[in-house]
Amino acid sequence: MRAEGQAHIGRIEAALDLVRQSLDWDRALRRLDELNARVQDPSLWDNPKEAQAISREQKLLENAVNTVNEISSEMSDAIEFIEMGEAEGDDGIVDDGHASLAALAERADADKVQALLSGEADANDTYVEIHAGAGGTESQDWAEMLQRMYTRWGERRGYKVELVDYHAGEQAGIKSATLLVKGENAYGYAKTESGVHRLVRISPYDSAAKRHTSFSSVWVYPVIDDDIDIDINPADLKIDTYRASGAGGQHVNTTDSAVRITHQPTGIVVASQNDRSQHKNRATAMNMLKARMFEREMAEREAAASGEYQEKSDIGWGHQIRSYVLQPYQMVKDLRTGYTSSSPDKVLDGEIGEFISAALAQRVTGEAVEVEDVE
Repeated sequence: MRAEGQAHIGRIEAALDLVRQSLDWDRALRRLDELNARVQDPSLWDNPKEAQAISREQKLLENAVNTVNEISSEMSDAIEFIEMGEAEGDDGIVDDGHASLAALAERADADKVQALLSGEADANDTYVEIHAGAGGTESQDWAEMLQRMYTRWGERRGYKVELVDYHAGEQAGIKSATLLVKGENAYGYAKTESGVHRLVRISPYDSAAKRHTSFSSVWVYPVIDDDIDIDINPADLKIDTYRASGAGGQHVNTTDSAVRITHQPTGIVVASQNDRSQHKNRATAMNMLKARMFEREMAEREAAASGEYQEKSDIGWGHQIRSYVLQPYQMVKDLRTGYTSSSPDKVLDGEIGEFISAALAQRVTGEAVEVEDVE
């Protein structure tokens, strides 16, 4: 078999191994048998809420298991096809077999990422919160570049992106912004973007044209539905109202319709100014607070299981996940996975899918992977 065929097989097997590892394959097969038995029991539907949860889990697990089995079977068929062509000296059959392996490798990589989205809230819509770091105009401009990057990423995926909260910088950029990204698996894909993002460039605001380093933080947390009960004591809340402002500093209206809620025991702060109604902004902010509380609880459970729990505030500002270098060379590098791109302009235009895929895989394996893009 040609070297290219061996390479395709290696990609396919690596993808399948990662999915099996993420599913805990033997346990997944046992669980699927249990779920199949449950959905066949008519009494399950005496409790519609439980039945829907069981059915959803069964469908997700069944799809993942079937995907692994189908790709494995198609790979075996393609290998057999190539071996037959080689035995008969038929280059056309061999070429077709290698083409099938190449297409299957692409499918395996795509399905791998889908299968990794098995977290409790991965299927949900998501909030993406961006804050400029210290550094004034430089970091505020960088924060706005990140806001655009995530807006473009969402639009590229066919998601609906709404600006929920916005605080303009003094001269340029933003102090902070919160996006609401709506679409299937929005949180599952975006969740690995939480952390500190670093930009190195020749500053457009420096007359001496010196190189500057800027930092902004990104915080991603899922929209939660009414089925998830988050207990919040009203006495723990500090609620402020203020005048909403939009991009460019213009007033959305002339009343104090924007709402900021601070959960004093945890220090979590959320804000909404997307609506002209203070009542609606307050309801949105409460939903955001519940989402942040839920995300915090999920992070604590996950980290406690691995024995590596830290306060989220420390992670948010103390953990740099990615560097974007525009000068003196062009490169974006994820410091967790080692994945790099030599096309920062494309990355900043929303092409971050490969970074997300590598980060999702790294959560399963715990290992960094050095991958260079080929553009």
